[in-house]
Amino acid sequence: MPRTRLYLITPPALDLASFPRALADALAGGDVSAVQLRLKGVNDDEILRLGAALKPLVQDCGAAFIVNDRPDLAAKLDADGVHVGQADASYATARAALGGDKIVGVTAHNSRHLAMEAAEAGADYVAFGAFYATATKQPAHWAEPEILEIWAAIATTPCVAIGGITIANAEPLVRAGADFLAVSGGVWEHAEGPRAAVAAFNALFDELVT
Repeated sequence: MPRTRLYLITPPALDLASFPRALADALAGGDVSAVQLRLKGVNDDEILRLGAALKPLVQDCGAAFIVNDRPDLAAKLDADGVHVGQADASYATARAALGGDKIVGVTAHNSRHLAMEAAEAGADYVAFGAFYATATKQPAHWAEPEILEIWAAIATTPCVAIGGITIANAEPLVRAGADFLAVSGGVWEHAEGPRAAVAAFNALFDELVT
């Protein structure tokens, strides 16, 4: 089984005066594959301002800087990629906006059909979830670890597990074959801080790799 990697998602609200320190702390904790800027109810100018400030921090640590929902803003920021949900821009729109060398990830909820459609279109990864309850958003779809096992057996496109993931509940998703775990509160709200959380996730991934 390939080693799982951490896919970090920003908090629902962040302050540019303090969040860069928290982000740097998290990135110092160990391997992070990507950081997704996920902001709801924030105007475009603010997303662009925050994105421009955070992108260098992410890229300097070797992680990909991903923008949620908005291919147009991802293109303006020259981000490494974009993640689109089923209610957001289509994969084709996202790919056209960013070009062929950028990352485009697609939400598949709990549907192998949606995941296969995205993979066949050319998505760089598909995201399944939510696996657990989360305070970040109210999930409309719930997924079981079995979908990760099935996907690993039938597809080569990487899969991301998302939704309420913490150190305490991550192991079943890793064992089921998740290539990436997308985590927000499980890092930012960790009792010992973001750096300790990232280190703990990486220790778990190392322990379970075969």
